[in-house]
Amino acid sequence: MGILEESQGHSLTVKRRLKELFYFIYKEALACIFPVYILLLLALFKAIPLPIARYDALFLACIAMQGIMLATKLETLDELKVICVFHLLGLSMELFKTHMGSWSYPEAAYFKVGGVPLYSGFMYASVASYLIQAWRHFDLKLIHFPPRLMVIPLGAAIYLNFFSHHYMIDLRWYLALAILIIFAKSSVAFSAYQKERYLPLNLAFVFIAFFVWIAENVATYLDAWHYPHQQGAWQMVDLAKIGSWSLLIIVSFLIVAELKRLKSSLTTQGH
Repeated sequence: MGILEESQGHSLTVKRRLKELFYFIYKEALACIFPVYILLLLALFKAIPLPIARYDALFLACIAMQGIMLATKLETLDELKVICVFHLLGLSMELFKTHMGSWSYPEAAYFKVGGVPLYSGFMYASVASYLIQAWRHFDLKLIHFPPRLMVIPLGAAIYLNFFSHHYMIDLRWYLALAILIIFAKSSVAFSAYQKERYLPLNLAFVFIAFFVWIAENVATYLDAWHYPHQQGAWQMVDLAKIGSWSLLIIVSFLIVAELKRLKSSLTTQGH
């Protein structure tokens, strides 16, 4: 009887874990709707003839998708506002980086400012969309999250370094060390199915950045933009970019976390 009960218990554990895995994949898929949509558009619009410039078609299609997500309640109005903020922050960086020659958008477009197509801001917004959607679907909770006096200056320093390192010393490694120290005790709690799981926050940043790096390779292969070493023929994006994406993910995460914390504080005061 003992062996039978043990076998049944093991079988239930396996089923529970498989069910949890299914829900994890399902919720990840929901959170990735907008980023995956952009990659699919890049592939589709590269393969078929279009009546307008490809970059313009991407821009209009991204706006349409945001409207659909809002209408179907896949996204709330507050979430859309946050995504618009990220679009503007991303577009500002794009204008500067393309001016400095970090990468380029070779195709013509009507919706283009300073050599930067307006759809490019949606690629940054898609990262924010993923974070916001994942936060909701996985019911994320932050454990031992640092205070605002540490988080806000850190986020500002990371973002400004993307600009300032072209003119002065690059602080990314010092910032990376500061991140490791500041978030050393921080973790994120998430729930895919019933049981709550925990992941160190620093590790979560690297995981997300790695998958963004994979998406970046797909996007550049589909001519979303070109790095200087990809002008003649496509080549893989340097692995070092994972570090840059980690920093950008952290900035994005900190902005979303602070907005969530601010909204929770205002809601509490209202009651």
